[in-house]
Amino acid sequence: MKLKTLLTTLLLVALAAPAAWARTKLVALPERDATIIRLDNPNATLIEEERILTLQQGLNKVDFSWKAVSIDADSIRLTVLDHPNEVKLLNVSYPPGEPALVWEIYSPGDYAETVRISYLLGNIDRLVTDKAIADKAETQLDLKSYLVLRNFSGEDFDTARVLLDYGDSFEQAIAHEETKQMLFLKAPQVPITKVWTWDAAKLPWDPEQLERQNIGIPVSYRIVNETKSGLGDFALHGGKARLFQDDGSESTIFLGEDHTGLVPVGQKTELYIGDSRDIVVT
Repeated sequence: MKLKTLLTTLLLVALAAPAAWARTKLVALPERDATIIRLDNPNATLIEEERILTLQQGLNKVDFSWKAVSIDADSIRLTVLDHPNEVKLLNVSYPPGEPALVWEIYSPGDYAETVRISYLLGNIDRLVTDKAIADKAETQLDLKSYLVLRNFSGEDFDTARVLLDYGDSFEQAIAHEETKQMLFLKAPQVPITKVWTWDAAKLPWDPEQLERQNIGIPVSYRIVNETKSGLGDFALHGGKARLFQDDGSESTIFLGEDHTGLVPVGQKTELYIGDSRDIVVT
């Protein structure tokens, strides 16, 4: 008799368990009203979404899940925008074994409340590439910077405002596994200085070992990140730079490519364009 009672009790508990563990979505998270993709930090991408929650008076539970999306769960934040002094976020809980969380939000009335949800998104990154065309006299160049945005995060963005820490922002749609290139900075007529660099620690100099051959001297264009150069408002990100020269016949000559690092305001960078054998070192 005791065994039968025990088995009946266990059966009732087993039947009741799924109902106890299931989550009740009292408020469904609506579609994004606006999205910002911030690329200021090269090591992390910040996403800011604005959504309108339909809140009822009292306690509301809002479900936010990110299955197959590379979200850093510890970075998720919710900010109330319309009634920040009235609508309160009381608690955040993480259902076990699920890429999800539940916000408990108190509202003193029935509101259509605008909130901002921010988080760090992995596997979405950017590259900066530059294209520079020098004039025939090699005294100035036209610089264009392109943003290459690569999305392998698992999330599709129908439309988003993409921001770097300088240059133009733009509205863009980018799907999962998509790569897009966008022009975000144009700097015409940037002054350049042509520089030949001889370093005996790196280049051979003994004429007897060279068998009367000229040594190639590295040549670069020096650019200063300052206001009189048409720059100087922000640090320039590093990346691959392709360099061309106007040949005077409405065409260009490819000079070469180089990789640059971060160029702070007031600092200079040198773009390598090749070796010159017009100078003899003995």
